Amino acid sequence: MINYFPDKSDTVLLIVDLQDRLAVSMKMRDAVINNCLHLIELAKIQNIPILVTEQYPEGLGQTVTEIRDALTVYQPVEKLAFSCCGEPAFMNALKALKRKTVLLAGMETHVCILQTCVDLLERGFNVHLVRDAVCSRTKENWETGTEFMRDAGAIVTCTETVLFQLLKVAGTEEFKAISKRIK
Repeated sequence: MINYFPDKSDTVLLIVDLQDRLAVSMKMRDAVINNCLHLIELAKIQNIPILVTEQYPEGLGQTVTEIRDALTVYQPVEKLAFSCCGEPAFMNALKALKRKTVLLAGMETHVCILQTCVDLLERGFNVHLVRDAVCSRTKENWETGTEFMRDAGAIVTCTETVLFQLLKVAGTEEFKAISKRIK
């Protein structure tokens, strides 16, 4: 059954390959990083686990500084496969969390994000593609990847929708902290 509204007790945030040498060629770099920072902040407030991957870090560098600095623990899963699911260490980490909903962010939309999304869907996960927290070098590739994932069964959403779905109500300290961030 598709989980249209993520619940903090069953959700994990996955940030895929948001790396130095890859990010420099992305026109939407700053917006994607900023939206990922919003997602990270909410994940920290609500104790939602965060997984980070790095595609061939020797060639593409580490996760961008802004993201590394925002993480409580920086322990990226290194991979060579485009799909995160092709890396046993990633699958072991994900399975250990015992959560079925994945918030998907990072780069590139039409390659690693797409392949990860489809593999997660095939394994029975609910995938929420956070469309303003993913990017590709071209708008066409981003659009193609996004449409492909929607057709495959992912829920295509945006950062603010996810934030407020997980917050559920206004007036809490969590709500105030997140509202302040996005203004």
